[in-house]
Amino acid sequence: MTITTCSAPGKIYLFGEHAVVYQKKAIACAVDLRTRVSVQKANDHVISSSIGTTGLDTNKHPYVTQCIKEMEEYIPGGVHIKIDSDLPVGSGLGSSGAVTIAALYALNIHFEMGLSLEEIATLGHTIELKVQGAASPTDTFVSTMGGAVMVPDKRKLSLPECAIVIGNTGKFSSTKDLVANVKKLKEMYPETIEPVIETIGRLSCYGETLIASKEYPALGRLMNINHALLDALEVGSEELSTLVWACRKAGAWGAKTTGAGGGGCMVAITDQPYEVANAIEETGYQAIVTRTTSQGVREE
Repeated sequence: MTITTCSAPGKIYLFGEHAVVYQKKAIACAVDLRTRVSVQKANDHVISSSIGTTGLDTNKHPYVTQCIKEMEEYIPGGVHIKIDSDLPVGSGLGSSGAVTIAALYALNIHFEMGLSLEEIATLGHTIELKVQGAASPTDTFVSTMGGAVMVPDKRKLSLPECAIVIGNTGKFSSTKDLVANVKKLKEMYPETIEPVIETIGRLSCYGETLIASKEYPALGRLMNINHALLDALEVGSEELSTLVWACRKAGAWGAKTTGAGGGGCMVAITDQPYEVANAIEETGYQAIVTRTTSQGVREE
């Protein structure tokens, strides 16, 4: 029985979380932490992952279940899907985008549907919208195409070549709630909060120039500013700040929250990845050393 295995990368935000909700610019990068999905024909639909084996199940496997539903007309009988991932779930690293894109691409190849990468990215965003109720197209686009991307215009940038260290607080946070809280804060104090959001967006434009000229210490300083502005929007947490400061003390050029905040992960750029990772682990949290990647979804 033939098996098709595809993988898609997760992502970090170098700049622009929350500002992107208000159509300001943000820079997202694919990182070399991948979700792998294997597909083979079966009599029934079966989905297996580290959280168990189910049939179509909108609680345990909502994204892959929705992928199967969207593509059901192309699938004769059933399909067995196996998921294996380097990405912690609900941590701001785009785990749902990666599993959705890897599953769609594997189904696309296995059942010879002939979808283009653009169609995969668009369908992936549609699936995230159906499951979450609201979703940015960024995660699914970056998982599909790889590389560094300026959003919302989806423009490819040069890829940062420095080491990336991710610190995971292990604390789950709700993107939906955090976005709603920022909106409320903006309505209460528009004259203060609107310039903060505007500045976060502007950092992405400065960041693009520094990535192109490989000025990573300066890029790090801008990330530090972005982190402070996210704290001003009240999406920080004690754990994230502890990790950010531990990374900076250990020699990171810059360190900030990545994703919605309130928990989840932070990201640091550095030329001393193992010292920085060690500093994260000494505070009692999980460290992941990785790099950016130009490779989006691919067949393994």
